[in-house]
Amino acid sequence: MQGKKQNYMERHIDINNFDYPLPDERIAKFPLENRSDSKLLVYRNGNINESRFRCLADEIPQGSLLVFNNTKVIRARVIMHKASGARIEVFCLEPHAPADYERAFAVKGACEWSCIVGNLKKWKEGQIFIDFEYEGLQYRLSAEITERGEREHIVRFEWNADITFGVLLEHLGRIPIPPYLNRESEDIDLTRYQTVYSKFEGSVAAPTAGLHFTDEVIGQMKLQGFCFDEVTLHVGAGTFLPVKSDNAAEHPMHTEHFEVRRSTLENLLAHHGNITAVGTTSVRTLESLPALAWRIHNSGTPSQEQVIGQWECYNIPQNYTGKEALQELLSFMRSQNLDSIKAATQIMITPLGFKFRIVSRIITNFHQPKSTLLLLVSAYVGEDWKRIYDFALANGFRFLSYGDSSLLICDENGAKAVE
Repeated sequence: MQGKKQNYMERHIDINNFDYPLPDERIAKFPLENRSDSKLLVYRNGNINESRFRCLADEIPQGSLLVFNNTKVIRARVIMHKASGARIEVFCLEPHAPADYERAFAVKGACEWSCIVGNLKKWKEGQIFIDFEYEGLQYRLSAEITERGEREHIVRFEWNADITFGVLLEHLGRIPIPPYLNRESEDIDLTRYQTVYSKFEGSVAAPTAGLHFTDEVIGQMKLQGFCFDEVTLHVGAGTFLPVKSDNAAEHPMHTEHFEVRRSTLENLLAHHGNITAVGTTSVRTLESLPALAWRIHNSGTPSQEQVIGQWECYNIPQNYTGKEALQELLSFMRSQNLDSIKAATQIMITPLGFKFRIVSRIITNFHQPKSTLLLLVSAYVGEDWKRIYDFALANGFRFLSYGDSSLLICDENGAKAVE
């Protein structure tokens, strides 16, 4: 029985209860020399221990399925100038026209993106530009705001080089490292702010839980019987937005686009109950799937071009299991001869009673105080998040994107999740 839908905007989550002291010196400003040398905090049913990431295979059951987010960070920051010489930074967030990522990166001559603009007060009207050399010839990229918003603006780019916009960003753009690092991007970020398995361009922030994996770690785990699969969720700048309201339930979640292949759904179903999500972006993708399935259950179609609402997953009946959701999605995709399913999500995972239906375990870094990602961690481990972070602070763990890692295992929560 579905039961009465809950209006979670009427609920209260005091974000001040998700605060903790994070000295600036505990934020990792640069990555370690070797990715897998990072520390690994292991939380297992209330017990906390310290290991190294290269020993991850010792901590999870053999045969487990690990799910990566294979998105690739684009060089989204472009420094341009007005004719007066004023420096303007344009931060490309997501494509507007064409709106599809693949087409947006392949287009030549002109395109429009939703952007954040640095030094906007200096750019009231007109064009800005940057002159550049490509294969021995001189070209110009110009930009103009076509639609102004409160935080994001639609910017039209035009260029006279016979290259795609994707190549243009690779040539002119800079990697958008997180603002809390308080430094400019450097050469090391070009490789280290990407996972070794990144494939599909579209993110403006890395799925940082995956930064610890190396080809050697993955190869060795495969030899030991572990399985790997991938989803794609393009991480937006909204992941860094602070929760400004004391009531976190009033925080509007950002929209992120994702894609999951049918073969991945088959793999998820085969490993149901033994799935380790690598990173909060993988968690958000996987736990958005039951919402699509529930739409199919009710209407025969997932309306996959629509956005999964912030609280939509909370209105799925408690007795609707992850296994049922995967079966429903697969049945629909086979009937429609679909190889993959695309959607967007605004899902907000909080300790207001979120039910994990797909994910059994979580690998994640240590997140900012009073953040939506810390709410996600709390939704999984409960109040023990405080013990986890106290342990990390007391034992020299490095925090945030380039910091150390944690493996969260909660069998009781997981057992509920994989009914």
